[in-house]
Amino acid sequence: MKKNNSTNALNQKQINETCGMAFSLTVIGGRWKPAILCRLLYGPMRYGELRKSIEGISERMLVAQLRELEKDQLVQRLVYAEVPPRVEYRLTQHGESMRPMLKAMSDWGNMHRKKTAGSSLRP
Repeated sequence: MKKNNSTNALNQKQINETCGMAFSLTVIGGRWKPAILCRLLYGPMRYGELRKSIEGISERMLVAQLRELEKDQLVQRLVYAEVPPRVEYRLTQHGESMRPMLKAMSDWGNMHRKKTAGSSLRP
C-alpha cells in the first residue's frame, strides 16, 4: 500500500509536476511496460500473443500493466463479441505519438549496451 503523504510520495509528485522527463519515465517506466509498448509499436496484438512474446511476465502482471497503460490513454483494449471472446490491444493515437521517443530510447539503449559490454554497469 502506497502512502500518499510520505516524503517519498510527495517528492515524486513534485518532481513529476515540474519535470516532463520524470513524468514520462513514470508513465512508461518499469520492468514490463517498455516490453509491452515495444511489441505494440509493430501493430495490434491479442492478449495471448502479447503474453507469449514477453518471456517471464505473469498473467497478473501483464493485466496490471495493460490496465495502467489504458488508464494513461496509451493503449486501447478492444473486445470482440465472439465466442470464444477475443481481446486485442493496440496503441492509441496518443500512444502512437510516443513512437519517435521510444525509437530514440531503443537506439540509444542498444548503442549504450554495446559500448558498455563487459563492464560491470548492469547485470
